[in-house]
Amino acid sequence: MMEHDRLTGIERELVLQYLIDGNVPVTLTPVEEPLSSDKDDMEGEIRSLTSQIFPVAIKGEHIRVKKNGEILLENPPQSVASFANKTVKVEFYFNRVGLYFISPVKETKKGLSLSIPDQIERISDIEEDSDYDFSSVIYFECKSRRDLNLKCVPEEGLELFVRPVWKIIPLEYQKKAKELLEQFVEQAKQEKNAGNGIQLIPICKYLTEPHAQKMEAMENRVKPFSILFVDHERLVVGMETQACTFFVNEEYGIKLSFSIKRGPILTRDIFVTCIVNKIYRSGDGLHSCVDFRYTSLQEEDMRFLYEKATSTLFN
Repeated sequence: MMEHDRLTGIERELVLQYLIDGNVPVTLTPVEEPLSSDKDDMEGEIRSLTSQIFPVAIKGEHIRVKKNGEILLENPPQSVASFANKTVKVEFYFNRVGLYFISPVKETKKGLSLSIPDQIERISDIEEDSDYDFSSVIYFECKSRRDLNLKCVPEEGLELFVRPVWKIIPLEYQKKAKELLEQFVEQAKQEKNAGNGIQLIPICKYLTEPHAQKMEAMENRVKPFSILFVDHERLVVGMETQACTFFVNEEYGIKLSFSIKRGPILTRDIFVTCIVNKIYRSGDGLHSCVDFRYTSLQEEDMRFLYEKATSTLFN
């Protein structure tokens, strides 16, 4: 960990007083303790215990911080009970800056507690990897003529331009996904707006799987939307519902960008206009998927998208 990422003594005191004053939400994630003996490279060594462990959010009213830096967890979520006697990463925001520290969770007569250590670190600002074979930007709202520049990148672990199959949804989420699929298929029969419907599989996958709420270096930073499906007729993106400011039948301009691995041109940008064809919601209402259907597309661009999609999509 670089020295400038570590809070000074005065900064730590300000943060401690901020936590004591109360109502500061935090997230806890069980981690493996740093392997390095001097712990100079702490963040490089901190890892979640398993890939299935997600951060647990704790509201400010369930936290009480004493002047000595002890944190008492009062009636926290049930899932926190399993963190007893484990080391956790505690993350929170202070003046919009993401901070964290590492502390063991102890069991006391009053419940679970942690201690704020001498070292509090800033969450590293990770540079976004922009090396995608495909990405898009929702750049224009046609009705208001407002510039948007909302970046969309492929959803991690989801392969585009490959025919979606049911088994891409983990077994433990398939029951919930099937319920959503039946609901969406029934709607599609009535509305006749889903085309061949194969985009519904990645939509159900996105809306039923849990999404880790990763703390950022800066609070309220706009995150790229997740691309779930694309072909010659539509683009489907997923997002947190609070970021979904789209409405059915609104029209937008979108740029589709492809990385060309062979040939003299390195990238190909396709500009389309499209309408919001359908908005799908998760059962808990926290996540949404927006189905954009193209309304204008150059013939040569349609041919390019069709060939790219059908070369693997229907083989």
